[in-house]
Amino acid sequence: MRTEVSQVRGSGERRREYTGRVRPTRGSRPRLDRAIDSRGSRLPDAALEGISVVELGEGVSAAYCARLFADYGADVVKVESPGVGDVTRCWGPFPGDTPHREKSGLFHFLNTNKRGVTLDVSAAAGRELLLRLLEEADVLIENKLPNQMRELGLDYATLEPVNQNLVVVSITPFGQTGPYSDWKGYDLNAFHLSGAGHRYCGLPDRAPLEHGTFSADFYGAAAGATWGLAATMGRERVGGGQHVDVSCAEAIATTFVGAHNIGAYAQNGAYEHRTGVGMRLSAPATILPCRDGYVWMLAIEPGQWKGLVEVIGNPEWAQVEMFEDMFVRGQNADLIYPLLEEWTLRHDKLEIMERCQAAGCPATAVATVAEAAEHPHLRERGYILEVEHPELGRTLSFAPPFKLPGSPAAAPTPAPLLGQHNALVYADRLGMHDAELTRLRADGIL
Repeated sequence: MRTEVSQVRGSGERRREYTGRVRPTRGSRPRLDRAIDSRGSRLPDAALEGISVVELGEGVSAAYCARLFADYGADVVKVESPGVGDVTRCWGPFPGDTPHREKSGLFHFLNTNKRGVTLDVSAAAGRELLLRLLEEADVLIENKLPNQMRELGLDYATLEPVNQNLVVVSITPFGQTGPYSDWKGYDLNAFHLSGAGHRYCGLPDRAPLEHGTFSADFYGAAAGATWGLAATMGRERVGGGQHVDVSCAEAIATTFVGAHNIGAYAQNGAYEHRTGVGMRLSAPATILPCRDGYVWMLAIEPGQWKGLVEVIGNPEWAQVEMFEDMFVRGQNADLIYPLLEEWTLRHDKLEIMERCQAAGCPATAVATVAEAAEHPHLRERGYILEVEHPELGRTLSFAPPFKLPGSPAAAPTPAPLLGQHNALVYADRLGMHDAELTRLRADGIL
């Protein structure tokens, strides 16, 4: 996984002295939503309270990386192009399948807990305003190609003298270096270059298929948030900021291909091939149809298989001695699966899951999106959140995929409308007056 932290050029002596303390951010989000609990007790500060983040990018990777900072209290300002905004505003889902730049479900999910401004960074005046925002920022998260950042005069070599404590997190399909670094690419390009598509997606005798939505972007975003935060917290060790170089292709390669494929190939030239649904060496490990949908059935270990056999009523065929060995079951999967289907098709997926789990067999219902949104387990954990949006109304979103009990996440705020916080951010952080903002808006800068 390419989460390369660039070597710090020069010693701490040529950098501004770093005190090891996060500067308070002027105009940060109000803390009233987490200051006092229902019993009147003072709540702990969010884990990233006081960290200032500027997000400059399009699509998923930069936005989700910045959201992970925002969810735990960082003050994130999202910069979008005037009039148009982030491209994800044009991507669905939309209510009633009617496109609307303020009603994209994807944009709303990616950008909760942020403030939003518009700025044309390709114009000299817009670039100057961005540099002023970055002078006091702790982190810049961006996903433009390296040559685009150089053309804009916003590459790390240019930004370092502006703020030597700035951590720049760059998330791109192929990384900041190498022959493909300036190639255009999207999530699917990064995913398939990693070898993961050929290894996992589709049936073994067919062409590889597309994977699920934006996997490479989300994994790259998670890597960027992890190592971007590490670089932010480690500034006192190196005397200032660093450039965190994340390749989405390498994030996927590490996660999905990894040592058991690339490592094996390096050692003996062998690697695993696509199996479609299920596992090649053992069974049952597959998706089976049931009365109201599908269930993921896994019973390869002796105790799991014993539990499954008991649940399905100890049929005579399951008593055959050779089926006690998971590898023999794998060799005879074409015999076992139709026999299991005869049972699963008579039962509902939740019933199958609950009965199998009680017997020590880790079967799981295959939930639809609608079922997941109402799932009692996710609701009980506080993962499904209700957020009130000025255009969408009451909508559902997800909490962060981790919990910090000592510094819980803030109550969610909706994704910003396009340019919603222009006056607040530019006036409060940069001291600009209404007349200046009006002029810049007329010139197409804001």
